[in-house]
Amino acid sequence: MVTKRIRFSWPILSLLLLFFACQKKKNNTEKITNNKVEIEKIINAADLFYKNKQLDSAFYLYNKARANCNPNKDAKSYVYCMYYMAEIQQDHEDFIGSTITATETFPFLNKITDSEYVWNIYSVLGRNYYYTYDYPNAIYYYSKAFILKSNRINKLEAENNIAVIYIKQQKFNKALRIFLSISKEKIIQQNPAYYSKILDYIGHCYYRLKDPRALSYFQKSIEIKSEAKDQDGLGRTYYNLADYYEKDNAALSMKYAKLSYENFTSAGNIDDCLLALKLIINNSSDIETKKNTLIYIKLVDSIYEVRQKAKNKFAKIKYDSKKEKIENLKLKAQKIKNELQIEKQERRNIISYVIIIVALCLIIFLYFYLTARANREKIEATYQSETRMSKKLHDELANDVYHAMAFIENKNLSAEENSTHLLKKIDDIYSRTRNISKENNPVLSDQNFTVQLKEMISRFNTTNVNLLLNGLDTISWNKVDKIKKISVYRAIQELLVNMKKHSEASLVAITFKEKDNTIIINYTDNGKGIDTSKMILKNGLHNMENRIHSIQGEIDIHSEFGKGFKVLIKFPL
Repeated sequence: MVTKRIRFSWPILSLLLLFFACQKKKNNTEKITNNKVEIEKIINAADLFYKNKQLDSAFYLYNKARANCNPNKDAKSYVYCMYYMAEIQQDHEDFIGSTITATETFPFLNKITDSEYVWNIYSVLGRNYYYTYDYPNAIYYYSKAFILKSNRINKLEAENNIAVIYIKQQKFNKALRIFLSISKEKIIQQNPAYYSKILDYIGHCYYRLKDPRALSYFQKSIEIKSEAKDQDGLGRTYYNLADYYEKDNAALSMKYAKLSYENFTSAGNIDDCLLALKLIINNSSDIETKKNTLIYIKLVDSIYEVRQKAKNKFAKIKYDSKKEKIENLKLKAQKIKNELQIEKQERRNIISYVIIIVALCLIIFLYFYLTARANREKIEATYQSETRMSKKLHDELANDVYHAMAFIENKNLSAEENSTHLLKKIDDIYSRTRNISKENNPVLSDQNFTVQLKEMISRFNTTNVNLLLNGLDTISWNKVDKIKKISVYRAIQELLVNMKKHSEASLVAITFKEKDNTIIINYTDNGKGIDTSKMILKNGLHNMENRIHSIQGEIDIHSEFGKGFKVLIKFPL
């Protein structure tokens, strides 16, 4: 599983004395042999040091055994040593050195029949890339480990590690599916340490997805770890709970952060101690913050010093060992490594070129497609506008002009009654012409929108129609873009024209309301109404519906014969 490792302090001075003593006794004229028995003895001694957490001595002996191996004849021993050397370097956070050590085994992996050794190399590389935030490469090596023919535990561990990376990439749903699947495995449920970790991860995913089920998984994990007295595991769960409550319950978050720090300290997990201490500092008072910050700085400095010395020492051991290798083997390994890097880079370049070409083609296609569509829409809109204006001129003006002309021919205009009637007729024609002109002019600006809308509505307020307007001035029209205001203007105009032509209404009410970043417009009249079940939207009402939908709005029409006409319009600010 991808987790932080417990750190230890190693007897650096004793190792250096041992190293220099061995160097003095070494015969410079002694030739490197590939004695199988001797190599096995060295590896066994290294394994014993590794088991007892004396990693510096273990590293020295693994390196010595590796230097005496002929990887072409004994690839298994060579890869075995290199793997543990990479593990030790990784444990001391020398991730670059660990990666270099592990990749040096690549030319010999195909010589090993035991997939366990190959799995180990891919896994240590996956962890190195994980700890250095190179998540694509980490997933790549974990996936290679997963597809190997290996035991069930190894496959589940590879799956787990991939899911952990998904968490780092904020892909919580993908990670959750994998962890839930792993949690159902009997082999996992029978291992309290592994099972409790899986429960922690599931809880963390649910927490990030804002699912309240997170708490039940954290509590279950605590029960298992408490029974097993797993202090390091408890530290991790308490840290998750502290993070869970940090925003909503500062006191409870601080309680769990302190429990996390205590358990990590008891387990000797210095790295995670720092994480818990950082959370405590963020939620402490000024006095406590200063005290905890000093502790934090002291821990960071001591860890850095120890690890830096270890990195330098391991690098020196490897360097001195490489000087003793036969020159032609070193050059050959380097050549293979360079060829692999060049081949990998060439593949990346080809893929990059293909992606760039496809992207350019797509951009060009989209440009011409969108340009053509915009031109079509512009032509269509112009045609519809011209058709609409032509119909209005014919329906609303031509007949009136004709009747006025007939009136002039047949009536005596010297009579006051006839001249008054003619003037009224001409004034009505002028008003209709002005309405059509206003309808096909855009809303001029944000400042005069309310004035223009009121002016347009007032023209429909006659002796026969009483028009009530409410809430118009309460709307934040300065937040509404120009296209939406034009659509509102036209929609209300269509409703009023429709009312005047067909409804025979004597009372019209229009109310405006702003709620939750949404503008709501209610239109109601007491006209003769229509049967909405048989209503077919044509001309004005159809245009109104299209306008409202074009601004992501909603429109509902309610009407019955003899019960008036109602329209509800909603659209976002």
